[in-house]
Amino acid sequence: MNTLVAGNDAPDFTLLDQNNNSVTLSSFADKQQVLVYFYPKAMTPGCTVQAQGLRDIQKELAVHNTVVFGISPDEPKRLAKFCQRDELNFTLLSDVDHKVADAFGVWGLKKFMGREYDGIHRLSFLIGLDGKISHVFNKFKTKDHHQVVLDVLAQ
Repeated sequence: MNTLVAGNDAPDFTLLDQNNNSVTLSSFADKQQVLVYFYPKAMTPGCTVQAQGLRDIQKELAVHNTVVFGISPDEPKRLAKFCQRDELNFTLLSDVDHKVADAFGVWGLKKFMGREYDGIHRLSFLIGLDGKISHVFNKFKTKDHHQVVLDVLAQ
């Protein structure tokens, strides 16, 4: 796993959102910062807490001209269910073949309860107006993720 770092160009991508619409990262260049956060699976406890935290700070993110994309290997149908169930107010993207996760370097070997498997590592990337990664969030608890993001945006 070769994770991207601050200063790297963010890999451009086009993925389907929770409504089966195509979303392309580069269409936000020069307009808004983008917080791309990778999470393992929709509607699981940790992923739900993380998403709810981001949902609850949308006004603050808007003040910092920042849009949120949550990316997981879930199908759009499951993402739509997640958005509806938790009243999420940002875009979830489906990376079923994990090509985008690979490009960002967040797909790799994981261990859980003695079992090893490949999956998404929970990392987030703040992408500036110039298309470069300005910050990598790799040390946070799901319940604090939103505050860690706001702290960096406030600097």
